[in-house]
Amino acid sequence: MKKSMKRWIAAAAALFVLLPAAAQMQEAYPSYIQVYGRAEKEITPDEFYLQIVINERDSKGKISVESQQRDMIAALKRLNVDIDKQLKVANLSSEFFKKKSSVATAKYQLQLGSSAEVARVWQALDDLGISNVSILKVSHSKIDQLKEEVRVEAIRNARKNAATLAEAIGQQVGRCFYIYDSNSNVVPAVYDNMVLMRSAKDVATAEMQVEEDPLEFKTLRLEYGVQAKFVLE
Repeated sequence: MKKSMKRWIAAAAALFVLLPAAAQMQEAYPSYIQVYGRAEKEITPDEFYLQIVINERDSKGKISVESQQRDMIAALKRLNVDIDKQLKVANLSSEFFKKKSSVATAKYQLQLGSSAEVARVWQALDDLGISNVSILKVSHSKIDQLKEEVRVEAIRNARKNAATLAEAIGQQVGRCFYIYDSNSNVVPAVYDNMVLMRSAKDVATAEMQVEEDPLEFKTLRLEYGVQAKFVLE
């Protein structure tokens, strides 16, 4: 009898201990809904980065790299390019062979602000015999600000999704207690440089002056996704 009484008292004590714990667990893990929010935005680039490579061996008439550099800088200045701000030396190398002849290669990075400017520069360089020109990348001057805007839109869309689902079961969305930045991405634009070069030549040799952007560059696409958990009320 005493043993059974002790067992009953122990069981009751354990129950009193478990009840507050269960209540705390229910409070810590409320009835909630987990959703995914996504947003994207397409933007027109306003920063264009060209790579220009000058190689003595590939130049017409074996013109020295130094001579080509001077001609290139002069041509860019005529096009109102700020040499100090927009043109950077990416690499300069010289290889020496057994005959003690040197072949130098100069590599530049040029930043431009419009596709019209890209077309004019491309044609000017081609006129100088500098044809090793390619698009490194395109971007936007306010890319960080635009990324944040897409990010905010993604979490807003997550709440909209949660509200739609909650309404279907006769409930409402309460506070958000969990947000996970699942991914963000800037989808790069890939270009065929030969096609762009032909387009630039066509634009530069046209009789009419084009004031709008003559080259059709692909838009940049910003994508952002978030996971979120909202309390159901």
